[in-house]
Amino acid sequence: MTERTILHVDLDAFFAAVEQRDRPELRGLPVIVGGDPRGRGVVSAASYEARRFGVHSAMSLREAVRRCPDGVFLPVDGRRYQQASRDVMAVLRRFTPQVEPISIDEAFLDVTGSRQLFGDGATIARLIKAGVREDVGLTVSVGVARTKLVAKIASDLRKPDGLVVVASGEEAAFLAPLPISRLWGVGEKTAVVLADYGVRTIGDLAALAPDVVVRRFGKHGGSLVERARGIDSDPVHAGDPAKSVGHEHTFDVDTSDPEIIERTILGMADGVAGRLRSAGVRASTIAVKIRDSSFRTITRQRTLPEPTDMTEPIFHTALELARPEVRGIRVRLLGVTASNLGEREQLGLFPSDDPRHRAAIEAADELRRRYGEGAVTRGRLVGARLPAPFERDPRNPLDARARGVPVEGPEPDPDATTDRDSLGDTDLDDSPPDDA
Repeated sequence: MTERTILHVDLDAFFAAVEQRDRPELRGLPVIVGGDPRGRGVVSAASYEARRFGVHSAMSLREAVRRCPDGVFLPVDGRRYQQASRDVMAVLRRFTPQVEPISIDEAFLDVTGSRQLFGDGATIARLIKAGVREDVGLTVSVGVARTKLVAKIASDLRKPDGLVVVASGEEAAFLAPLPISRLWGVGEKTAVVLADYGVRTIGDLAALAPDVVVRRFGKHGGSLVERARGIDSDPVHAGDPAKSVGHEHTFDVDTSDPEIIERTILGMADGVAGRLRSAGVRASTIAVKIRDSSFRTITRQRTLPEPTDMTEPIFHTALELARPEVRGIRVRLLGVTASNLGEREQLGLFPSDDPRHRAAIEAADELRRRYGEGAVTRGRLVGARLPAPFERDPRNPLDARARGVPVEGPEPDPDATTDRDSLGDTDLDDSPPDDA
């Protein structure tokens, strides 16, 4: 059997790096992406210059500005990051069709079948790094190994612009001295329990008898020991399609103003519709989520007469669902989600969409892709603070054309919030991630 060669490619400080690429005057400055530091948002990404001050993803913006008062704080520009991600994924696919994006800024590649054409794993990794730098203007760190697990850990060790190759048969030795927190499936709570067994490093766990760990953690314990020994048979695969597309928005100040509520729903509906069109799918079900100032959450949904990828039916349905629920309350959070997704149908004999209207909408989509989210907007949304559109679930992208995810991490505390969509969490472990 041919021995596998797996690469893990991880963009360095992705959101911040895109901002520095597109605005040269920001290079060398501490850039913090997340929004207004006076608000209740959280950090989505921090440049390496900002990290020197202790700023990291999932930190509240208030804490970030306290640590780095001279930082450059920027809003999230989801469409621009999605385009950069697509450009990077296009480079990766030059070397193999077996590419598994696991978030907007990282992917696994199986290059086993590409070695004869391009060289060994290290050679392919260098070609990818050069291609991304030259074609996209960004840097990536790459790990090369026989398994996804080891490649992933390797790519994280020498950031930014790193390359770590783990030779076949050296997996256990490579992992052994690393802290146990680096192992998939070991978050803060699991690490505390393992410490009772004297486990501080991955090597400590690998040395334990599997039955001891299984008795404490069940089947999960057995897989932990295997991972600690560098054993991981998981193949590179495309994953399942997303089942829904949505946005959530938490207000800086709880509101009962109908105009603000309606305008926010319109902005989210517009973003959801744009992502549906970008992915080439339509949705049959629309849902709204409402959370009031006492943190009571209400969800309502409705199935449409026919699937859509246009703003108006999504907006009007969401508004009808939300109106009776927001009367007499102060709203903290709103969400709009589209589900029951299906491929966009061929144009029928009696199309429900006005072709001129669709042509205008698709022309606006193209302008946003080229020039950014603010290039074209609805008059009612001018000046509104609305969530940027991007994917959340790193393992359930809609398709190769519409991937994107904000930083994964723990739920923010009640005094911190971020604009998120509602595709659901599939974190590999319960520990806070490094947005790299």
